[in-house]
Amino acid sequence: MKTVYSTDHAGHSGHLELIAGKIVPGFESPSRADFIHERVLETRLGPVIAPDEHSLDTAHKVHDADYLAFLEQAWARWTAEGQSGPAMPFVWPTRGLRGDVAPTNIEALLGFYSFDGGASFVEGTWKAIKSSHDTALTAAGLVADGERAAFALCRPPGHHAGSRFSGGYCYINNASVAAQWLRDNGAARVTILDIDYHHGNGTQEIFYRRDDVQVINLHGDPHTEYPFFLGNADECGEGSGDGFNHNFPMPAGTGWDDWSAALGEALKRLASYKPDAVVISLGVDTFERDPISHFKLKTEHYPAIGARLAALGLPTLFVMKGGYAVEEIGINAVGVLTGFEKG
Repeated sequence: MKTVYSTDHAGHSGHLELIAGKIVPGFESPSRADFIHERVLETRLGPVIAPDEHSLDTAHKVHDADYLAFLEQAWARWTAEGQSGPAMPFVWPTRGLRGDVAPTNIEALLGFYSFDGGASFVEGTWKAIKSSHDTALTAAGLVADGERAAFALCRPPGHHAGSRFSGGYCYINNASVAAQWLRDNGAARVTILDIDYHHGNGTQEIFYRRDDVQVINLHGDPHTEYPFFLGNADECGEGSGDGFNHNFPMPAGTGWDDWSAALGEALKRLASYKPDAVVISLGVDTFERDPISHFKLKTEHYPAIGARLAALGLPTLFVMKGGYAVEEIGINAVGVLTGFEKG
């Protein structure tokens, strides 16, 4: 299996996040990708290649143009107004306030285009965002050209980013852009299967009214788990998308038996949809020792997940998402991939 990887991700470093009432260094750090990359090499998974340059044309089909322009310009605007240090939001529009028209002040824009304090900007953030986008599309191209599977080692991740908002360490929704690209290049139907601990709220929002991209999420119950406001089992899609969005929320403390059963049901719905390709939003923060998640999967479970995905017999694109137990993230993420290869 080929891995697509860019060292440009490391430019997104030294950023901050607001969590539990504190401003702290981001959990989503460059070491995450470094550990996975090292494990890919150690296991000899396959060739590691750099991404090709891609335009934002496909991204414009899943994200609003003004939002993408903001992402590209945020750091320059922040520094042009005399600010220093990481740019992060501190005020958000909400019910009862005008929140439909973008303001002009950069401090206001940071809140306007985000839903939390987890997607800040430093000087290298845009370059990292763009390289992550290019990584996903290059890997999608490998799958479209006949590879059984490919791994997009994306950083920053993307599944919390919606059509017009960032958050949860996510800026461009790489899995959604890749799914759109596959649709534009011959796939009549695509499924995005998100196995990250946290619900892919951005992915759901992007495709909620569409029937050509099925979205399935296995995740922590939003009544108690981030990102809280989407991910309930009764959210099934609207309009043309009715019946094509599937959520499997599970309580904190869920172990392998119950999680595996949910995966089984998810795979039945995936198979019945008969997609031409599958995009896996690969989060391994379901691990029992992850510092910001609360499922109880063990290292030996991840190859089993990969084997079950391989049994679908479909062209498969893996796009890296969460996982914050840094010492184990490489072992667990690559465990899914080696399990797939042997499946």
